[in-house]
Amino acid sequence: MAHVKAYSLFTDFDINLFKAGKHYRLYEKFGAHTVTVDGIQGTYFAVWAPSAKQVSVIGDFNFWTDEEHQLNVRWDSSGIWEGFIPFVGKGNLYKYKIHSHHNGVITEKADPYAKRCEHPPRTASVIWEDNYKWKDQDWLKKRKKHNALDAPYSVYEVHLGSWRKKTEENRSLSYFELADELVNYVKDMGFTHVELMPIMEYPFDPSWGYQLTGYFAPTSRYGYPEEFKYLVDKLHQNDIGIILDWVPSHFPEDAHGLGFFDGSHLYEHPDKRKGYHPDWKSLIFNYERNEVKSFLISNAIFWLDQYHADGLRVDAVASMLFLDYSREDGEWEPNIYGGRENLAVIDFLKELNKEVYKTFPDVQTIAEESTAFPMVSKPTNLGGLGFGMKWMMGWMHDTLEYFAKDPVYRKYHHNEITFSLAYAFTENFMLPLSHDEVVYGKNSILGRMPGDEWQRFANLRLLYGYMFTHPGTKLLFMGGEFGQYNEWNFQESLDWNLLEFEPHKNTQNYFKALNTLYKTTPALYEKPFTGEGFEWISYDDYENSVISYIRKGYNQENNVIVVCNLTPSVRKKYKIGVPNKGKLVEIFNSDATNFGGSGVSNKRAISIKENPWNGKDFSAEITIPPLGLVVFSIKN
Repeated sequence: MAHVKAYSLFTDFDINLFKAGKHYRLYEKFGAHTVTVDGIQGTYFAVWAPSAKQVSVIGDFNFWTDEEHQLNVRWDSSGIWEGFIPFVGKGNLYKYKIHSHHNGVITEKADPYAKRCEHPPRTASVIWEDNYKWKDQDWLKKRKKHNALDAPYSVYEVHLGSWRKKTEENRSLSYFELADELVNYVKDMGFTHVELMPIMEYPFDPSWGYQLTGYFAPTSRYGYPEEFKYLVDKLHQNDIGIILDWVPSHFPEDAHGLGFFDGSHLYEHPDKRKGYHPDWKSLIFNYERNEVKSFLISNAIFWLDQYHADGLRVDAVASMLFLDYSREDGEWEPNIYGGRENLAVIDFLKELNKEVYKTFPDVQTIAEESTAFPMVSKPTNLGGLGFGMKWMMGWMHDTLEYFAKDPVYRKYHHNEITFSLAYAFTENFMLPLSHDEVVYGKNSILGRMPGDEWQRFANLRLLYGYMFTHPGTKLLFMGGEFGQYNEWNFQESLDWNLLEFEPHKNTQNYFKALNTLYKTTPALYEKPFTGEGFEWISYDDYENSVISYIRKGYNQENNVIVVCNLTPSVRKKYKIGVPNKGKLVEIFNSDATNFGGSGVSNKRAISIKENPWNGKDFSAEITIPPLGLVVFSIKN
């Protein structure tokens, strides 16, 4: 015990907040912090282990034995063990060895608050401090504008390990290399944001990062924590926002992880009906425990505070919200009102969003929520969960199913392509074509498209054009922008060699043009979550498989008309209703030859006639290209 000096970073106020579940910056207190005490440099350690009878820091500085550095338990029943160890510092490896009151169980655990972890499969924590000097002040001053709900929001979803590999060296790019190659690519393609699949430390590669053990540490697979900060900084310096996938829904049972931490169910719910996930064979956080709530909300704040993230996409929200998620009758217990909602989770998510938006009003939280749970993206003061946006899983499912059908049959499924507008404004929806849609035998997005090669690429362009003109923000998984042909494989690089072939290069150029159209056409982004920003012209022409609609912004003069021809037949002299006089001018055409199309277009401005049609006072006759999308502006 003499080797551990009594020392604390906690005040009585900290302890009260922690016990109440209201301490949202626990990372400033828990974990390993290099400090100087009485003129001696060393490290202060603090860990929560209320069921322990002894907690020791073991590491490469004491031969991993637990006699030398036993921590002191606090006197305030907080369950916190702490102490200062002289001459231990940055770079030293450590774990906590915990002797439990429960049946004499002994565990060896990585630090839940470690800022750095060893490279998997090694599992120790690493004492780490960095003095990274940020250079993104300009971005932080203006990001409120870039992150606003009426700003263009085009997200490129990336798995860092497989985006682009150094194939000759059989390795992924480092954070430093990504700060050059990924940043330049995203900027060139015109995306506004990058979303990273989880970069917090995780032990098992095939989990893609969704089974975390190091909640406060960027994975060491690609470099040091300050090198990840450098990547974020570079994105910001190029006016690109970064969204991090965040997983508060479950965690793995790995021996060094959070499970059975101090010989008791500390982080996970003790009742398996609430504490074990049958699908993922993982443990579920105990949202009813104040200290666990503080841990999770502190973790969310940490990435926004210490790593300047511009948003968090919260994974698997549906699995959290419902007590019967993936459970048979008898495998779950109703809440106190007899319902299936997890009331503790609802409180937790509301508290999370309130704290995030209070502390960082210029970021966004985005829910991956696949059910019809109401008001996910409505403010908490109106009874909502308080998220900024929600993934529109219904749109994704219906749209991909529709586009997979041979065009000859599409007229019998017309409602699949129009149904999303029946509920499009019930939430602040983001339209996702995510990693989940290009794995496990589902095929790539291009691979789902029917027809010969020309038709498949035309269908792909039409799908993306429909996506970018549909109300809501946008997300595309990497590779989709150039027509990746194979399913995504986390162990392999994207097939960048496809860009040597014209159809893929044309598709990439098309996506770049689509991002430009989106960002320079206010009607496509100014009112994405309200019916005021959308008006059908025709949704019922199933015989021709044509849909047409108006997108509206704040200024009526910026309104655009969008027409989609979902068959390979050219539609000449196709009549559409138009709301006012003037001329229609084609401003975008997915069938342009430089995109690989056939070049069918409306080369001249089209006169609008005083001839009522589609419930509008005026009309015009246009040409719609095969499997094509055309966007018109209305000029006086």
